[in-house]
Amino acid sequence: MRRSHLLPVAVAAGLAGICMTTAPAGGQADARIRRLHPASFTTRIDNPWLPMSPGTTMTYDGVKDGVSQRDVVRVTRRTRTVAGVRCRVIDDRVYQGGHLSERTRDYYAQDRHGSVWYFGEDTAELDAHGRVTSTEGTWHAGVDGARPGLFMPARPRVGEHHRQEYLKGHAEDQFRVMSLNAVIAVPYGRFRGALRTREWSRLEPGVRDAKVYVRGIGEVFEGSVRGPRESAELVSVRRP
Repeated sequence: MRRSHLLPVAVAAGLAGICMTTAPAGGQADARIRRLHPASFTTRIDNPWLPMSPGTTMTYDGVKDGVSQRDVVRVTRRTRTVAGVRCRVIDDRVYQGGHLSERTRDYYAQDRHGSVWYFGEDTAELDAHGRVTSTEGTWHAGVDGARPGLFMPARPRVGEHHRQEYLKGHAEDQFRVMSLNAVIAVPYGRFRGALRTREWSRLEPGVRDAKVYVRGIGEVFEGSVRGPRESAELVSVRRP
């Protein structure tokens, strides 16, 4: 789910705090607003459902727009400060037809309770000659009203619902925890007791996706439930 590109602007240094929301759309009664400080975050991400150990590389095979693709996700040792928060940089590269078609740098940090937050991304789509054709989808928390999203709770509960990102009209992905006892088989292995989520965005009302996470590994599967056919399955994990 890619959004419109927004040109970055300077974010004030020494930010004392930033408003973060785990609120569902529509202002429902269970909406919660938290004010958290940059000092509350760490780049050491050890949430059991979404661990990000530097040097780890995860490879996924799948289909998008009817074309086979390979997605290589690498947890780098680099960090970047976004909205005053030091974040871990994740390098994500998608290959279609033997060439690099998309490269993204995602920015994550973990709060002191163990929840993983998503602070934005820099993304570029490339043609067969390696030329950038679009940077649609780039956004950064703290820029033009964008806010970080809660990507993975420390202790997920069935039924809970969070925003993964928020920039009104551009980035409004959300998810709900559907199961903590899912069974999943992918090329990398067969697992029980997995976490299954449902994802959607108000900006794409006809699209629904499912994701499955396994303790100690992270995401092992993503697939469309409604909308254009897309899928990705974990095929390998290389650890440092």
